[in-house]
Amino acid sequence: MSAGRGKITLKELVLFAFMGVFCFLGKLLMAGIPNVEPVSLFVMLFAVTFGWKALLPVYTYVCLELVVYPIQLWSINYLYIWLILAVASIFLRKCRNTMVWALLSAAFGIFFGLLCAPVYAVTGGWAFAVSWWISGIPFDLIHGAGNFVMALALFRPLRDLMERLYARLTAS
Repeated sequence: MSAGRGKITLKELVLFAFMGVFCFLGKLLMAGIPNVEPVSLFVMLFAVTFGWKALLPVYTYVCLELVVYPIQLWSINYLYIWLILAVASIFLRKCRNTMVWALLSAAFGIFFGLLCAPVYAVTGGWAFAVSWWISGIPFDLIHGAGNFVMALALFRPLRDLMERLYARLTAS
């Protein structure tokens, strides 16, 4: 692997694997708080720092989820749900306003159930998907609030740290 633009170096590959594992472990550590997780924050940070290469740590995380937990309907959601947040974050990556990132993270959490509903519509019909989504709204609100607070408190310092570290990695 060469260090050319768009190419992934061995250093990057190791970093991305580590970041995906770190994301997975972060979620495990917070598992006692329903629907409060650092994954949304990490996905945004990966996208801002690594651009399209962010898909490597994101899907490392997804693969770990699929290996550790039994495959279920939610597993299908994970194949596309994090991609949506990553793509939105890549398009906003020049934004330095922490409140924008906190609001994006909150919106993602609040609409998480709605974004997952298509899988349930295919498997159980639209009535099932809508009832599943509506019954999960309280959890989505908690998810959104947790995402908002986490991004508001941690996005800027972690972004600055990750950008400095990644610049050092790619400069050497």
